[in-house]
Amino acid sequence: MQTQKVQVMAGSVRRLLRRNAYGHVTNLLAKLRPGDISSIMLELPDREQSSVFSLLMQRDRQLAAETLKVLGLEPGLDLLGQVASEEISEVLQELETDSAAVFISALPEEVAQEVLEHMRVKESAEVRGLLQYEEETAGRIMTPRVFSLCEDLSVSEAIHTIQTTQDLEMVFYLYVVDGRNHLVGVVSLRQLLMVPPSTPLKKIMTTDVISVSTDTDQEEVARQVALYDLLGIPVVNAENKLVGTITVDDIIDVIEEEATEDIFHLAGVEADDHISTRALSSVKKRLPWLVVNLATALLAATVVALYETTIARFAFLAVFLPVVAGMGGNSGTQTLTVIVRGLALGEVTWESTKSVLLKEITVGISNGIAMGILAGAVAYLWKGSYVLGLVLGAAMVINLVVAGIVGTLIPLFLKKINIDPAIASSIFVTTFTDAIGFLSFLGLAFHYLPIS
Repeated sequence: MQTQKVQVMAGSVRRLLRRNAYGHVTNLLAKLRPGDISSIMLELPDREQSSVFSLLMQRDRQLAAETLKVLGLEPGLDLLGQVASEEISEVLQELETDSAAVFISALPEEVAQEVLEHMRVKESAEVRGLLQYEEETAGRIMTPRVFSLCEDLSVSEAIHTIQTTQDLEMVFYLYVVDGRNHLVGVVSLRQLLMVPPSTPLKKIMTTDVISVSTDTDQEEVARQVALYDLLGIPVVNAENKLVGTITVDDIIDVIEEEATEDIFHLAGVEADDHISTRALSSVKKRLPWLVVNLATALLAATVVALYETTIARFAFLAVFLPVVAGMGGNSGTQTLTVIVRGLALGEVTWESTKSVLLKEITVGISNGIAMGILAGAVAYLWKGSYVLGLVLGAAMVINLVVAGIVGTLIPLFLKKINIDPAIASSIFVTTFTDAIGFLSFLGLAFHYLPIS
């Protein structure tokens, strides 16, 4: 739904709520998709969001559940926090098991237990099963209701089984198992229609099945799906028994979640900080990173303090300090972005450090020379000192090379010690480029600018 239309619809809902015309509100929303309803709700104040969600639960729990899923975790938890655990269970059990597990795992432990107790036995058992796995693993995001066929079936029997199975989830691939539920092959629907009905599945199935284990990281799952252009991927346990499947819609959610998390972390912001987050909550999430940034900025300021007398003698040096630091920071961020993305996609490893580092050093030298010549020329034309131009140009080359080195090594080192490189890399890279930039520029100025 277009932004303008969403705003118009939100205005209509707001006016109807103020007139207590709840029936008209439910009739209006019942005609919309969950994604459109969520967009409208985000345009409303918190109180009116709660009213709309309450009306949806009364009218259509399935629609309420799907809308909750599209809204996302934090807005969804705010809405669920205002209703009783019995009502929460009634809504969440309408979702797919993996989606319900996301919300239940984020609830306070006591509330989560109450919700699970009030859910239907089947849904509760499936959610509990998913919650046994670590967060951000294939086991946590998989759908345990996976359709499979026995390898001893014929094609006609397989088709009959598909036609007579109730509550069949979307079937992208038909997974084939043996008598002990070990995953042994995969068959496409097209294959079933192209061979004689009496053909055994074991004769037409592909035995080289691409699968993931329950403890595989969700990022790796997404890479496998993207690499092999899959619409779904089976999940097996340590004994290679089929326990679930992950479909492409779940992978899209993972890609969005991981990309958002990395982008937010590079900016020093928590991934669950959104425009709809309350101001006080955003302050609590962002302030610690700002404190860390302040501490690292003071380190760079300490370098400047070492050359106070030089700056006092040549006050025009202060004009160019932001130039040196800014260019180093920008270059470091460019390298850091490329390396973090490469790490996320598996393109960069610790073993490939040497080649990657040499490439970034080459880029740093080339860009440093180009920018050094430009900056030096500007400094000469501005202040009339060729020595200043050479000093600024040399400092630019040094800082851009350092930016390439630290922008490569810091995320690789953090990855090596099992720390998310997107979280802390930018802070360290900025500290290095600021400190080295100031040190090289002021140090060269101290040694080479004429005293008189």
